[in-house]
Amino acid sequence: MKNRKKKYQNMIANHFREHSSIYLFIIVLFLMGVIFGAVVVNSLTLTQKEDLYYYLSQFFSQVSNGKVADSEDLFIQSFSHNSKFIGLMWLLGISIIGLPVILILLFIKGMVVGFTVGFLVNQMGWHGFLLSFVSVLPQNIIVIPIFIISATLSVAFSFKMIRQQFIKRMGEPILPLFARYTFLLIIAFVFLAISSGVEAYVSPVLMKSIIKMVEAFIIPAAI
Repeated sequence: MKNRKKKYQNMIANHFREHSSIYLFIIVLFLMGVIFGAVVVNSLTLTQKEDLYYYLSQFFSQVSNGKVADSEDLFIQSFSHNSKFIGLMWLLGISIIGLPVILILLFIKGMVVGFTVGFLVNQMGWHGFLLSFVSVLPQNIIVIPIFIISATLSVAFSFKMIRQQFIKRMGEPILPLFARYTFLLIIAFVFLAISSGVEAYVSPVLMKSIIKMVEAFIIPAAI
């Protein structure tokens, strides 16, 4: 048992060491997306901010009154959305020409996170930070690492496909690589199911408790 555990630990360590440069690039790209999303908030006009905040306030009012979608529906929607995202990256990884699109998708994901948090903080200050902490952070603690790892694996697999096709250098056969690549996709789906469970069953409860605390600040904007 100890030998097997040590073997897995060595495999993981070797993986991160082998692909450290890709991981660094992917993480920096994602953070650039987050920063860009936060900057976009400041470029919105006053009318755009007011319109967005009005709809956001309406949503918070519904959450406060318990008028949100059923947790099972939220789970299905979240899992479906994230699975499609990961599945698309997996598909782009084996297509070779999809390499730039993988990077664009990850940048957009970071931009969405940055915009969401940035808008809440910009409009609501400390209350917005608390709301983003309970509505964005819980599921994204799991989702973001999965997206980063999946993007790295997709980019690495795409590079290996390019070497196999164009450089014609003898190396590891492509079929075992493809099998591992697909197996890791299945593992990613398992973690996405966990994150969707958090988003559907945990985040709404946390959001409702925080909204009750800051209700006097939020609800007047929705009237």
